[in-house]
Amino acid sequence: MKLYEIKEMQTDELIKRIEEEEKNLVDLRFSHQLKQLNNTSKLGLAKKDIARMKTILAEKLRKEKVAQTENKEGAKA
Repeated sequence: MKLYEIKEMQTDELIKRIEEEEKNLVDLRFSHQLKQLNNTSKLGLAKKDIARMKTILAEKLRKEKVAQTENKEGAKA
């Protein structure tokens, strides 16, 4: 998955997609252990995609938290 596609997703979409990809990674690992996985590079790609998504999710959550804090401070002033 491309970085710009991940950045365009909403927070809840991103959380659901991470869960799906983690389930997919478990399936890939299981297939690999059973010697049924022909292309083992899929494991690395899946892990990297999950890491990208988690990074973008953390950035989005951090931005939302900062925005909420600024709104509270603006309301007090």
